[in-house]
Amino acid sequence: MKNVVVTGGSGKAGFAVVNDLLEHGYEVLSVDVVPPREPLCPHLTADLTDLGQTFEILHGADAVVHLAAIPAPGIRPEGETFRNNTMSTYNVFSAALSLGLQRVVWASSETTLGLPFDREKPSYAPIDEEHPLYPESSYALSKVISEEMARQLNRTGGIPFVGLRFSNIMEPHDYERFAGFQDDPHKRKWNLWGYVDARDVAQSCRLGLETSISGAEVFIIAAADTVMNRPSRSLMQEVYPGVPVREVEEFGTLLSINKARRLLGYDPRYSWRDQVSVRP
Repeated sequence: MKNVVVTGGSGKAGFAVVNDLLEHGYEVLSVDVVPPREPLCPHLTADLTDLGQTFEILHGADAVVHLAAIPAPGIRPEGETFRNNTMSTYNVFSAALSLGLQRVVWASSETTLGLPFDREKPSYAPIDEEHPLYPESSYALSKVISEEMARQLNRTGGIPFVGLRFSNIMEPHDYERFAGFQDDPHKRKWNLWGYVDARDVAQSCRLGLETSISGAEVFIIAAADTVMNRPSRSLMQEVYPGVPVREVEEFGTLLSINKARRLLGYDPRYSWRDQVSVRP
């Protein structure tokens, strides 16, 4: 699978994914509605809510990494977010099936798990892929429905679908903001203090292309630690008292990456602690 289309290639995750794939010898076509920040590879401007355009950009590809979406709740009206994200994902999935691509790697989201944890508390922590899905926005609902689409299209078409539930994606310059989180654990409780470096997002996408998978799998993709300089157990005890806490390292992530480690070989390499220093 050397010819890969990356949708959303101009975004924070997309730029890192394109760069990583090129460094590992892939031929890459970037697709987005906006130009790339830096011309690393051929780029097409396309609207993936249009099925014809989607077929055209995927024609001749071996695989697709589908990252294009309205990237979070609250950017567009709820109905438009749902329409855009669900329609574009259906078009990519169905075109990949019809054109005989070998694999689809795509961006699901941590929000499927109940983020922000305001109305529903997490059932346990670290939260994993077996946790019930509680979509709290049309953005999260679009990802839940897309996960089901992947399962059904895998059942009928047979090609693997690798869904990656990314945590809050960060680039190195974002880590300067982490000092501002430390005084109040409630500031970042909404996703159990999770994050992931864009370069680790890129690693997970490449592993999604390369790992032997036959079904429609989903994986939580997060950093190995939290955004806080306080032990993870104490964070849970203060903010979510009564929620069971399973085995976790001192500053370990509360978004479990055990499945990704086990099945993808994912090993997050980047931490904000290596970039900036903050007081406990």
